[in-house]
Amino acid sequence: MRFTVSAPHDTSALLVLAVDDEPPGLDQLKHCLEASPHVGDVICAVDASEALRILGSDNPHIRARQQRGLPPVDAVFADINMPGLSGMEMSRVFASLNPAPVLVFVTGHANEAVDAFDLGAVDYVLKPARQERIDKAVARVLEKLQAATGQRLPPEPAAGSRDEEVIPVELAGTTKLIPRSSVRWVEAQGDYARLFTTEGSHLVRIPLAQLEDRWSKAGFVRIHRSYLVAIQLITELRMGQGGYQVVIGNDEKVLPVSRRHTRELKDKLVGSSRLG
Repeated sequence: MRFTVSAPHDTSALLVLAVDDEPPGLDQLKHCLEASPHVGDVICAVDASEALRILGSDNPHIRARQQRGLPPVDAVFADINMPGLSGMEMSRVFASLNPAPVLVFVTGHANEAVDAFDLGAVDYVLKPARQERIDKAVARVLEKLQAATGQRLPPEPAAGSRDEEVIPVELAGTTKLIPRSSVRWVEAQGDYARLFTTEGSHLVRIPLAQLEDRWSKAGFVRIHRSYLVAIQLITELRMGQGGYQVVIGNDEKVLPVSRRHTRELKDKLVGSSRLG
């Protein structure tokens, strides 16, 4: 599979390997990791065998890290129960490396926590992965790296400095990473969401409610059960035949506003000085 990246690489952030044989679980884990301000790149593997192949490959990024005396990746977030080589068996291989990546298990089973910590794992996260829980796990990874290197933890980026959160979009064997800053509005389509960007639209396996939680601080506001919009792109709030509507850009798109969201939207627009 070929990967294209639409956002600049932050070489000061963590390189993480995510391993899960269940695509929904892997997608969710990757989304949560990418939303962390301390994670730069996320490499995904669909099972333990692929994870070991990735770390043993001639990937120039991994090879350059090893030449600098670093582990192939900073951390491994892995499921435990996978077909073939289990997460525990895979992690024993990782733990034998010198230096070794930091281990975090993300699994649907709580009965193997003792074995996980015996392997030196810094955290044990139960599925489904939640953003706040993954953030705590990343913080523990950073603490472990700090203890190993004696370095200070990287500071939390200032507001607005990490506006380039990206969303992976699969299309014909290619994964393209879409910057959040290019998204103008989002439409719910069942358990999926369609991102409308400056270049077109992209369907992703993320519920609209999840994007609302993740993007609220970045200026996205829910206007309807089916729509999430970038508030800075709203140029008009007006009354239509069926109720209030917003205009995105210069009459680019007109979207409905539900009654339950009208007051909150008005308050946010007035608060951001978007309306006179």
